[in-house]
Amino acid sequence: MKQKRRIGATILTVVLSLISVIYVLPVVAVAVNSFKINSFVKSDTFALPTAESFAGWDNFITGMTLGGTFWSSVFYSVVITILSTALILLFTSMAAWYISRVDSAFCRLVYFLCVFSMVVPFQMVMFTLSKTADRLDFDTPWTIPVIYLGFGAGLAVFMFVGFVKSIPLNIEEAAVIDGCGPLRTFFNVVVPMLKPTMISVGILEIMWVWNDYLLPYLVLDRTKYMTIPIHIQYLKGSYGTVDLGATMALILLSVIPVIIFYLCCQKHIIKGVAAGAVKG
Repeated sequence: MKQKRRIGATILTVVLSLISVIYVLPVVAVAVNSFKINSFVKSDTFALPTAESFAGWDNFITGMTLGGTFWSSVFYSVVITILSTALILLFTSMAAWYISRVDSAFCRLVYFLCVFSMVVPFQMVMFTLSKTADRLDFDTPWTIPVIYLGFGAGLAVFMFVGFVKSIPLNIEEAAVIDGCGPLRTFFNVVVPMLKPTMISVGILEIMWVWNDYLLPYLVLDRTKYMTIPIHIQYLKGSYGTVDLGATMALILLSVIPVIIFYLCCQKHIIKGVAAGAVKG
């Protein structure tokens, strides 16, 4: 029996290792091609850089100067990511606390609507959303976080509700007896206990918003504001030619922060998902 388990574990390890390699290969290809001359990116995509094809840091310099100001795109991406994540964490945690503690038909309806929004494809609502956002002047980096709040509320509410249900009600009742109102009870008592789930939700939302291309492309005024993915799309030289080497360099620059951020925080994702989806 033990031998069969070892064999099964070995086979599983090999299979998962192969799957991991398949997932990592595109990132490796981007990293390799970011240091190659444009013509060699097209002809020898999967070859390692040689003395003839090596471009050094030229692709990175070209990518930062071609097609507009790259650092303004970084600024807008950072602003949108921080504001969107902050709104999602604040409002969904408060909504989840209220839904968990108030047993009413309205709260159950709101919860089921939030869960249902997780399975609705974005493509079903993107044209209506784009028109509505244009009418409401939500086409700036400082207003688009409101839209991200709507799309990110489903997963966040689902995870927060699962965790809040595991918190003993006696703790909140004791705070009320000590004179705490609803706001003080939430921020002084509930929020500290929500920390694992808040960290995991925050990580997932940051990765989603930072890498998102379609929503900013549909909503933002592209003549004024561009996030990093949109900037990369419009990375064109003379006569509309695309510099693939510079494109790969900027893709690598945009991916590295997310990879580092995820590797540093992945343990919190596992803890938060387990706390929000299993408990209660």
